[in-house]
Order: sequence, then structure tokens, then C-alpha cells
Amino acid sequence: MNARKPVRHVAIVGTGTIGGSWATHYLAQGFDVTATDPAPTAEAALRSYVETAWDAAASIGLAPGASPDRLRFTADLRQAVADADFVQENAPERPELKVRLYADIDDATPPETIIASSSSGITMSVIQAECRRPERTVIGHPFNPPHIVPLVEVVGGTKTAPQTIREAMSFYATIGKKPIHLKKELPGHVANRIQAALYREVVHLVQEGVLDVADSDDAVSWGPGLRWGVMGPHMLWHLGGGEGGIEHFMDTLMPRMVASWQELGTPEFTPELKEKIVGGVREEAGGRSVDELAARRDAMLSALLAVRAQYDPSGPPSAAAGHPAQEGP
Repeated sequence: MNARKPVRHVAIVGTGTIGGSWATHYLAQGFDVTATDPAPTAEAALRSYVETAWDAAASIGLAPGASPDRLRFTADLRQAVADADFVQENAPERPELKVRLYADIDDATPPETIIASSSSGITMSVIQAECRRPERTVIGHPFNPPHIVPLVEVVGGTKTAPQTIREAMSFYATIGKKPIHLKKELPGHVANRIQAALYREVVHLVQEGVLDVADSDDAVSWGPGLRWGVMGPHMLWHLGGGEGGIEHFMDTLMPRMVASWQELGTPEFTPELKEKIVGGVREEAGGRSVDELAARRDAMLSALLAVRAQYDPSGPPSAAAGHPAQEGP
């Protein structure tokens, strides 16, 4: 593999919700961004998204030189990636599309450029199948919205070079993300599988009439969700073990938890259950639009990140601190 250049120019391929959020984040981090998407209304929708999301991104911190004016758009894929130092792909989740798209991106980009996919369900081993340089392709899967939530799941395919994984991890860490390295490929990666497991039990409880939709949301967001916002489950169990810590928890409380796994439900997702959830969510939303609710979510997430930054030195760096991408040539 060729030596990497400092990343100064990022290409965004696919400008839907995830692509628009990634574009916002990279702009807020002080990069030049070129975006591409074949949809006829893509540019207008992207610029509108960035304008709407900018205040939330700014509340977390802007890097020196950060500006929405550094966004360019072209419908020509080859032109968009021709001089990119890093590519973040966000195309629809269709394997045959991803395979063709990656072959085209691989052919059009400089050979030292890392090509990262935001794919949530397709493995890189599948996506990189027809690339001439598959060693520089990697999954860089964000958690929505990427311009707010720091998590990025990094996992390579069978042909991805270990160097690519290390450099992707390092790059994401320098731009305010919290990358985690998945050592094995699996559909859905990790974070989506965790939330799917939780949601399965939530849906089961709603179906069984144990509680309604709004109360099920409160049971998560006002209980374990609050704790998960500051620590993960293993560390929380360590605290739950008292003076004996995780060893005491594993010896005395874990057996009961393991026994309870057999009681967890597997709901049958019927049309009736679907309507029950839809109706419950509409009632809980109380007439507020999706945009209104998203703005409220993002404001609270930004505030939570600010609080975490005061207490957690291992967290993502502040954008205002700058990163290697902004150094001069």
C-alpha cells in the first residue's frame, strides 16, 4: 500500500440522511467536502440539511476554518472522488449496488485513499468483491446522526489490510469520533444488534399488554438509558457489585440474570401489533413533527456530550482542538 497523505479533502458518496449528517460533521471539522448523488434534488436537499444541522454541530465545537461554504456538489461520481483523501460512502443498502459502486470508486480514486462505507447491514467482504485495490476498503459505520453521535464501528473485509483498519481508527479518533474495532464481520455489526435485542423485548412487553408504547419508551430513556449515556453495561455491573465490584456481581447477581434470559420474549410482529405501536408513537409525539423531535433530540445529545467531556478524558477530542487535517502543507 502507498503512504497516506494527510486528509484534507473528503468525498461523500450518497447524500441521504446519513450522508448529509456525515457531510455536516466533516465540514464542522474543517475539511473541504465534495458530495455526489445521482438524485435530481440531492444538492438542494443536502445544502438544506447542512444548514439545519449546523447549529447542533457548532454547539459541540467547530474546528478552525470550518464552514458550510467548503461544500461542493457534483452528480459526477468520478469527479467527486478524483482527488479525495478519504471517501465516506452512504449508498442504499443493496449488495449488488454497493459492489458495482465500490468497483467504480476504487477505479476513480487515488490509490492511497481509504474508502469507508457507512453500510449497516452488508459486510465489507461482500462490498469489496470486485475492487482492484480491496486492501484500502473498510466499514466505517456511524450511529445516527453522525454529526452528533461519536460512535463509529470499524471492521474490515477478508481483503482489507490491517494498516487500513489502523489508519481508519486513527483518522476517526482525530475528528471527534469514538471508533471501536470489530474483530469479526457479522450482519448488523454490533450497536444495531444490541439495540435490536433490546427493542425485541420492548415490543414483546407491548404486545403482551404489560405497558403501553409511551411507558415502554420511558422505561428505557429514564432508567437504563440514562445510565448507558455515561457508562456501558459492564462498568455499570461493576458498580452494581458494590465493594466487591464485577467479581461480586458475576458470582451473586449474574446467575439470576442468566436464568431470566429464558423468560425473554420473541414477539410475533402482526399487523395488529404494528398498528398498536404506530398509534402509540403518534400519541406520544403529541403532534410534534419529526423535525421538531429530531431538533430536541440533537440539542439534548449535544448537552450530554458537553457534560461527558467534563468527566471523561477518554472521550472524543473537541473539534476546536484541531486535528492533523488542518495543518498546512
